[in-house]
Amino acid sequence: MEKEFKIAKPQGKLGILLPGLGAVGTTVISGVEAVRKKLSLPIGSLTQMGTIRLGKRTDKRTPKIKDFIELAQLDDIIFGGWDIFSDNVYEAAVNAGVLTKDHLEQVRPEIEKIKPMKAVFDRNYVKKLDGSNVKKYTNKFDAAKMLMDDIAKFKADNNLDRLVVVWCGSTEIFLKPDPVHDTIESFEKAMKENHPAIAPSMLYAYAAVKSGVAFANGAPNLTVDIPAIQQLAIQNNVPISGKDFKTGQTLMKTILAPGIKSRMLGLNGWFSTNILGNRDGEVLDDPESFKTKEESKLSVLEHILQPDLYPELYDKFYHKVRINYYPPHGDNKEGWDNIDIFGWLGYPMQIKINFLCRDSILAAPIVLDLALFSDLAQRSGMKGIQEWLSFYYKSPMVAKGLYPEHDLFIQLMKLKNTLRHMKGEDLITHLGLEYYD
Repeated sequence: MEKEFKIAKPQGKLGILLPGLGAVGTTVISGVEAVRKKLSLPIGSLTQMGTIRLGKRTDKRTPKIKDFIELAQLDDIIFGGWDIFSDNVYEAAVNAGVLTKDHLEQVRPEIEKIKPMKAVFDRNYVKKLDGSNVKKYTNKFDAAKMLMDDIAKFKADNNLDRLVVVWCGSTEIFLKPDPVHDTIESFEKAMKENHPAIAPSMLYAYAAVKSGVAFANGAPNLTVDIPAIQQLAIQNNVPISGKDFKTGQTLMKTILAPGIKSRMLGLNGWFSTNILGNRDGEVLDDPESFKTKEESKLSVLEHILQPDLYPELYDKFYHKVRINYYPPHGDNKEGWDNIDIFGWLGYPMQIKINFLCRDSILAAPIVLDLALFSDLAQRSGMKGIQEWLSFYYKSPMVAKGLYPEHDLFIQLMKLKNTLRHMKGEDLITHLGLEYYD
């Protein structure tokens, strides 16, 4: 048996703050309220519906994850957030058009009360959006301090015991790592100088981590994937994770690509295109924001298929990703994939996928799980990058020098083994030889 972690009990209220109360944010909040009122089930949430096997198969110990490890209860969650529009969550959810009016009316009294705080926003980083519910500040360091004040006030006003921040905002323009990201000191100096390498999402991350609050990054932005924030997270004993929620097309890739590789089938090309009409689609219509998303999506196959180890099967396969803004679809994303594979003696075959998914419906349970698991990590003394949460991300963060694990099934095994390890249970290898001795 492994040594148990010291996991503090989830006493009191947990605040979940969402930068971005658009389609994803309002769907999460409305959904949790519906579940709390027993109007629906938390489908898609591993923390609420998933089970975990403990010990041997013959032991028949398979509790629900939420009964196995000390997670915050849904009734103890208080939501808040920031947005560039002043609509309350009910109004924003109606505008987003993800959930039906009938669904929203059932939770209207609860979600109508949640109004966004003024956002830190700079149109230079998200060029397709503009809103009036924004803070005025002299420099980025002052903006971060304003966010820290928001966090402290939200905690005090709601009598919260703990807080988590999950980024549900838009995809920013593509930024490369810059020397100003290297240390906490250089980062803080750059904020005071309004350096262009400091994007708004980084200010939220800095404010959260500086306040001792866990931060999960749901967009492909650089945000916490920089040394300065990672150093600050270690220094302040704060868990961080990212990046980019793994929802539609990339979810399919991390399911299918491991299967292709496991059977040693070859790949000549993988063409992916999407049409999407919500605010995210509008933002990604800007080439600079699309570049950020493209980098996140393209890295998946390389890491799963490992062409350096299997050059005969995967060397120089062609991979193309396209996202097209198409307003009539709203939040209902449609993804098409054409996959050219080859098998025995090099004979060609094709796989074609048409995934008509609902982007925010897939993202909402991810936000909930990340908030609950990030809170668990913080109560367990886990700080810095939480690689065990890779299961939820398109472009998982890892320690320097490591390659990210993208195989969905390995990610899930890693997540569950981490939970077993935290509770002093044997890790499961699926070897099973003892049954045949």
